[in-house]
Amino acid sequence: MKSISKIIVILFFVSSLIISQENNPHEFKILHNVETTDVKSQGHTGTCWCFSTKSFLESELIRMGKGEHDLSEMYIVRNVYPAKADRYMRLHGKFNFGPGGQAHDVTNAIREFGIVPEEVFPGKLVDPEKYDHSELDGALQGFLDGVRKNYKKRITHLWKDAFNAILDVYLGENPKEFEYNGKTYTPKSFQKYLGINPDDYVEFTSYSNYPFYEKAILEVPDNWSLDKYYNVPLDDFVRIAKHALENGFSIEWDGDTGRDHFYREGYAVYPKEERGDEVTEPEEEINVTQKIRQKGFDSYDVNDDHLMHVTGLAENQNGTHFFYTKNSWGTDNDSYDGYWYMSEEYFKMKTIAFMVHKDAVPKDLREKLGF
Repeated sequence: MKSISKIIVILFFVSSLIISQENNPHEFKILHNVETTDVKSQGHTGTCWCFSTKSFLESELIRMGKGEHDLSEMYIVRNVYPAKADRYMRLHGKFNFGPGGQAHDVTNAIREFGIVPEEVFPGKLVDPEKYDHSELDGALQGFLDGVRKNYKKRITHLWKDAFNAILDVYLGENPKEFEYNGKTYTPKSFQKYLGINPDDYVEFTSYSNYPFYEKAILEVPDNWSLDKYYNVPLDDFVRIAKHALENGFSIEWDGDTGRDHFYREGYAVYPKEERGDEVTEPEEEINVTQKIRQKGFDSYDVNDDHLMHVTGLAENQNGTHFFYTKNSWGTDNDSYDGYWYMSEEYFKMKTIAFMVHKDAVPKDLREKLGF
């Protein structure tokens, strides 16, 4: 029995390191991996920004020795919407409004409103089994546009109360106090208990239309709050990401998965040639430079259409590095139980930005950037 147990342990260990999949030419080996929580599904919502950043913060709590917690996504969504609506109305509808967002929307909301566990605010009033904002999205957009286009061309102070009432009906009312693990908290005292400091987290991008080693407002539609990102050259951009993963930190990733090269087999590459029906060897990839990356951004070929949580670093049988990435599409798909592998070249081309803890940044760059 001891021999059989040893064989089982060995097989489990090997299978956790060498991962392959049917119709996939890559054999992946995990080099570094950060402990995280279970994969969840965002369902029929455009809130990947919240699911991924919340997962990122849950890994941060584990890293900081705070234990495993399931934090509420919809509490954050519920509290971001009013600020987003206010800006949309103040700019007479000439601004982006919708379910999308950025990683800093989560940390900004936590700074102002605190955070609560999932069990306190699940936000599933439409369907207790899944998230579906199909009706909510239409109701919010239609309400704002209806108020904005009223025949008197004047807006009363009541629209904000009515907007919040819609959120209460579809998501729920904000909790003022709650019980969790035998103790009573408010959203702010729970944040303090967890030790989440929004100011500990920084965002990076890498585009030559902004000065390097300075902060810039990243001009993408979902950056509705006009937050600033540290802009660094591409080599430093990748170096920060790898340094974080190699030192026990994970990454909140913002980029493009919707156009091409994000394959059903659970991996993403940036190939020199279009992939055929049958692929038996790892694809040869384009060497992405700062110039190529910039062209993709300027031409709209690369968009910030999705956010995910990068938890590890891997390599394939050829030694090509891949970022092991936790998605929010559930596990009922062709991925690796909800995870995807992004090659380094894909990362260089398709990553719009990412968020990390300040301590995850190499010391020389922290000093250069002034934090």
